[in-house]
Amino acid sequence: MNRAVDAFDRWIRTEFVALNTRVEEACLAAGRPLVRGDAELERLKQRMAQEGAELVRGIADDGRAALGGDRDTRYELLGSVGMYLAACRRHEIDGPQSAAWPLASALGTSLGVAPRFVFAHQALFNRAVGDRFRTFTTLDDERTFIVHNALSALAYQRTAAALRRVPALGASSPLTEYLLREAQAGLDDAMDFGTTLNKNLDVDRFFLNIRPYFKSYRVGAGEYRGANAGDFAAINAIDVLLGLCSAHDPFYQAVLTEKQPYLPPEDQAALRATVLAEPLLDAFLREAAQSAVTPQLRENIGLFLALCNRHGAVSSYHHHRLVLPFLQEPAARAADDEPEDLTSSGPPLDVVIAQLARLVDLRTARERAGVFGARSKLDRLRALAGL
Repeated sequence: MNRAVDAFDRWIRTEFVALNTRVEEACLAAGRPLVRGDAELERLKQRMAQEGAELVRGIADDGRAALGGDRDTRYELLGSVGMYLAACRRHEIDGPQSAAWPLASALGTSLGVAPRFVFAHQALFNRAVGDRFRTFTTLDDERTFIVHNALSALAYQRTAAALRRVPALGASSPLTEYLLREAQAGLDDAMDFGTTLNKNLDVDRFFLNIRPYFKSYRVGAGEYRGANAGDFAAINAIDVLLGLCSAHDPFYQAVLTEKQPYLPPEDQAALRATVLAEPLLDAFLREAAQSAVTPQLRENIGLFLALCNRHGAVSSYHHHRLVLPFLQEPAARAADDEPEDLTSSGPPLDVVIAQLARLVDLRTARERAGVFGARSKLDRLRALAGL
């Protein structure tokens, strides 16, 4: 890194965090996502915007140094610049942040990603210094939100990695049994992390002080949707490899296409490979239908069916115990000062909730008339195995 990048990194980890925290404490005390008309708060917001703009200009003045680092260094810098832009959007500041747009655009283009902060920048590309990683505030709830969502992402990656190795071994291999158990352990961890998050995250803190940093924001002439804790390829690999979702289903295709620019660079290749994967459900059905079901195949089928159930259960828990209580329900109680910008995903809240509910239906193999669903295949596999 060069001196300008180092100075910006220090500021993001210190003054930036302190200024945002002071504003958030005032918002929580007022019980509102925004406090308008307070001269001291406006001074703090403008100070944050101006200081950040000056530091970004220092990086832009030596653009080749900023863009000459390795991919991970550039991606981390994009996250820091994006956190600054996200904070300006959260505080409804318009003006100084435009100094960061050219750098964000150049970094995004060099990496092949959206030129904004995404959840991966906080989760898995967030170097800790002195026990602390980059955050918007010093609030304990923000740290809880980041850590447990990041741990869930790692758990999903563990499951996806195990499932990707199964096709080369075959449905009836004893090694497949081991991999299916490993995949199950990853989903068990994801459920545990979600349960802990539900117990420890304060609804008001999330809605008033954390959620607003995850909104969409502009970079130049483009509007880019907000950060989403699900923006990793692993969960989609699990969906498709299990056979609960289909890469040929127009609804799910749209999910994959929309997600692509918001993934870390290496996840983009993994998501593209997901489209070509044969579902394990089809592989199990083919072997079970072709010959007598052996004890090992029956054991593997039982583990596979349990894994499908667990994936659906984790998805359902996330929707009903995290999305609805922490977003939909407080939104219904919110004041009218934020009527159209409650989500990070662009569409209105009711549209986002409906899309998420449809994904839950796919992952739980709930039948919907006229749309893709895996229920009939799962029932057929269970019958063939005598389970």
